[in-house]
Amino acid sequence: MTCNPMWKEIQEGLRYTEKPQDRPDLLSRVFRAKFEVLKSELLHKHIFGEVAACVYAIEFQKRGFPHAHVLLILKLEFKLLNAESYDKIVCAELPDLKEHQHLYSLVVKHMIHGPCGDMDKSCPCMKNGSCKSHYPKNFSDHTIHAEDSYPCYRRRNDCRKVKVRRHELDNRWVIPHNRYLLALIDCHINVEICSTVKLVKYLYKYVFKGPDLISFQVIDQASCSDVDEISNFQKGRWISPPEALWRIYEFRLSEMTPSVYTLQVHLLDQQSISFDRNSDLNYLLKKIDFSRTMLTEFFKTNKSNAKAQNLRCLYREFPEHFVWTPKTKTWSERERRRVIGRLVTANPKEGERYFLRLLLCHVRGPTSFDDLLTVKAALKIGLLESDNYIEETLEEAVAFQMPLSLRLLFATLLLYCSPSDPKLLWTRFEKDLSSDYVHAQKFTHYSDCEIKK
Repeated sequence: MTCNPMWKEIQEGLRYTEKPQDRPDLLSRVFRAKFEVLKSELLHKHIFGEVAACVYAIEFQKRGFPHAHVLLILKLEFKLLNAESYDKIVCAELPDLKEHQHLYSLVVKHMIHGPCGDMDKSCPCMKNGSCKSHYPKNFSDHTIHAEDSYPCYRRRNDCRKVKVRRHELDNRWVIPHNRYLLALIDCHINVEICSTVKLVKYLYKYVFKGPDLISFQVIDQASCSDVDEISNFQKGRWISPPEALWRIYEFRLSEMTPSVYTLQVHLLDQQSISFDRNSDLNYLLKKIDFSRTMLTEFFKTNKSNAKAQNLRCLYREFPEHFVWTPKTKTWSERERRRVIGRLVTANPKEGERYFLRLLLCHVRGPTSFDDLLTVKAALKIGLLESDNYIEETLEEAVAFQMPLSLRLLFATLLLYCSPSDPKLLWTRFEKDLSSDYVHAQKFTHYSDCEIKK
């Protein structure tokens, strides 16, 4: 969702001769109000179905206008499983001008890509002679589900065309959208369906890629001495006025629902300790018990709390039923809110800590380190009989790590864990380890074909 500077609320707030970019406070406040409307439609009115999880991030374009990336995960009974359900939510066609005149004007104004390619080779979307978004799309009478990519939405050749910048464009140039949200919010709002875990992984990377950076250097032209580019190199953030006002108003830049608990993993008496550099160390040692951590209190709660004993939770499941209070360093029974627990990562070359994390992912209701670190527990889940733990490590990483990180992890496992059949391990995860190369080859092939045409 992007900011529309022509929104009525913005235009009515401008003084004579003022432009939208002259009022960053107005841009930020109006966009936030419109975004709250979008959140209400998605999370409370459930226009796409009941939402199990939601994550969003607010970013700012180079010219300063805000925009938002939102990722929804629907509950199991509301998931979209076929092309017919896709068509109920996403449209990639021009509306009928006679029946839906207002909607037609909004699609033409906000949801037409380009023109680019041979029509305009200077378009910002052009890369190596072709459109990096692969427009124009192909005509299709039906929506087609694609593996590990967005669906190929229905784009019928119905002879409907619109003139944009002296060129006539048809359904192949329409950006996928939801007609209800487009009419309600009146801005560019691209709606896509991501139906596979691999695609969701790339969307999370896009949502959390962080702010844009600029590199610059200052050169004294009056000086004739050689310029040391390495020492003069600097990196900085570009903060636009709307972003500055957004932060001054203390609006949220990102949010995740349900929230995620980061659970500590450490060996006995090897927990990390943090304190202010100006603190009195003698006072800290007398008043604060550093031996109590999330993990040690997890063991104690399993030993003393009747509810925990009945639940026999895995460590990652524990926050769903109990709340960690940092001030008192205790777990108490949860009464409201839903959260998800995630263990901090451990590299295989860390040795015992890595295997401790592995056991915490399998052993239910442990009451101590001694209870957890037993040969019996490892044998029971088959960790000492085969390469199961190596395969499970890669399976877990595949869900959220990019191919480059997966290859580094694979090399680390080969070096430190000595799998019995490395070739079989490679064959099983080859597709995940090389998916970025496959994607790059597809894009290169596509560009070459466009250049030849």
